[in-house]
Amino acid sequence: MIRMIVRFCVGVSLASCLPVGMAQDVAPSAIEIRSAVVRAIPLIEKGAAGSMKERPNCFTCHNLGMPVLAIATARSRGFSIDDSLLKEQLQFTADYLEDHRDDYLAGKGTGGQVATAGAALWALETGGRKPDEITAAVAEYLLKYQKDLGRWKMTSDRPPTESSHFTVNFLAIRGLNAFATPEQRERAQARIAQARDWAQSTPAKETEDRVFRLWSLKIAGAGEEHVSKAASELKTAQRPDGGWAQRDDMESDAYATGSALVALFETGTIKPTDEATIRGLKFLLKSQRPDGSWYVKSRSKPFQTYYESGFPHGKDQFVSIAASSWATAALALASSPLP
Repeated sequence: MIRMIVRFCVGVSLASCLPVGMAQDVAPSAIEIRSAVVRAIPLIEKGAAGSMKERPNCFTCHNLGMPVLAIATARSRGFSIDDSLLKEQLQFTADYLEDHRDDYLAGKGTGGQVATAGAALWALETGGRKPDEITAAVAEYLLKYQKDLGRWKMTSDRPPTESSHFTVNFLAIRGLNAFATPEQRERAQARIAQARDWAQSTPAKETEDRVFRLWSLKIAGAGEEHVSKAASELKTAQRPDGGWAQRDDMESDAYATGSALVALFETGTIKPTDEATIRGLKFLLKSQRPDGSWYVKSRSKPFQTYYESGFPHGKDQFVSIAASSWATAALALASSPLP
């Protein structure tokens, strides 16, 4: 029977001719994946540039932090990016931290507290910025802030990007791992160990929790048993459509799906050839808009003056650019690196 199908499909996509149930297991081609990333990058770059122009004194996690992750990840896989814009994003981020250096040294921080400080350090690390006096000041803030809690606590409620305690603990751990000075290292290790113990004993409730609980455990040096169990919980949450949903009562979207795949890739708990990976990549490819973006409806209550960054989807653009950044990073990581 298979031989008859193959002969009939000469010159035609084999997957399109296979019986129902067989074509579903065929992985997306490298061309499909790379094409999706190529279409997404210019739009993400435009949204980042627009945010810096419209908000010259404000580092934003959604329009700067997340785009840096997508752009730098794509660059690492051989995709063409606007290098001058990436440098501008990193300098913009460093300048923002520099403007608030005294507040960080005093342990006060800025709006968004650890979420903002940690996301800024993550962007600098991902973009290849070297440690300096500015990053040391922010690391000092992370060591001082909420030191009596035994972990870090999210102070914002802007789901999904700023709502999970696991997210903020990941950002703090990652920031200290990357930028704590030799003099800060002992205190950093102590706080990271406390956060690791908290994450090991605290269950996740939704996808954002599961993503950053897994990632936190990995980078905090948790045992393989804890990391493997956290990865299994995240994989189990995958939907029949191949995607992940932000919450159990919501539909699958690119934000949850992209972040889940990136966390699984980065922790080494999933392979590009795994069935879960293939299904997740297919969901992202299917849900990408013709303009190269992914649309996600916002569920955060606005409290800042609205502005247009150049990214589509109106008042839903801020979560949508974050979702598009996650999706782009996931697809880039699934691509074979090019010279």
